[in-house]
Amino acid sequence: MTGYADDLSLAHLLADTADSISMARFRALDLHVESKPDLTPVSDADTAVEKALRATLARARPRDGVLGEEFGMSTPAAGSGSRHWVIDPIDGTKNFVRGVPIWGTLIALMENDVPVAGLVSAPALGRRWWGALGHGAYAGRHQRAASRIQVSAVSRMDDASFCYSSLSGWAESGRLEPILDIVLQVWRSRAYGDFYGYMLLAEGAVDAMVEPELSLWDVAALVPIVTEAGGRFTDLDGGAAPGNGSAIATNGLLHADVLGRLADHRAGQPGR
Repeated sequence: MTGYADDLSLAHLLADTADSISMARFRALDLHVESKPDLTPVSDADTAVEKALRATLARARPRDGVLGEEFGMSTPAAGSGSRHWVIDPIDGTKNFVRGVPIWGTLIALMENDVPVAGLVSAPALGRRWWGALGHGAYAGRHQRAASRIQVSAVSRMDDASFCYSSLSGWAESGRLEPILDIVLQVWRSRAYGDFYGYMLLAEGAVDAMVEPELSLWDVAALVPIVTEAGGRFTDLDGGAAPGNGSAIATNGLLHADVLGRLADHRAGQPGR
């Protein structure tokens, strides 16, 4: 298969580099951690991974731009085009710095602001997920040991396994009440957070994942994986994701129900 096969192969090579750097620093006694202006942590592993991936992309894809969480947007030396890569060097840095193994590197390719290929590598879990438009979605330890994945067929909220991010974020967005209503209704609920809930959704292990606040690098790689696995991905108002700052990802069958429960609730401010 052509299309994005070469880009996916490159994403795997990038992930190999990222994994070797991040695993060498995971649970390291001399790990250096600082606070960014928004008070979120950044470790020396975050910056080292992003620098290494940028260097490889500059050689392998000189016409593609790069957007990364730690160093922003860079214009390619060969001139700007319609393609750019989006990198989150370590998604789940808070887990990483505390020794929790649920963290990973997110790598996406976008064309004309549409995510067309994505890869998530979680080396401490020994697992990767990847997908691209027209290629399907897969999971496994590496590209040569993979199985195709697909979302579940659960169609009722009473039977659903529901995943969400921290309750504090939902409270700040003014949507805590509908989230709690959903949590109390569904068959099972868990707050896995970060990339992991979306990958469980793509594998059919959970049926919906929602998040009130996201940056592009948090979500770009996830969209092709979820949608190629048969799921649906929008923001909280039903608009196309990513880049709009929030996410509802479901198996598709539950999407209208989840969206309806959340879209009618706006931030609890006077006059709204």
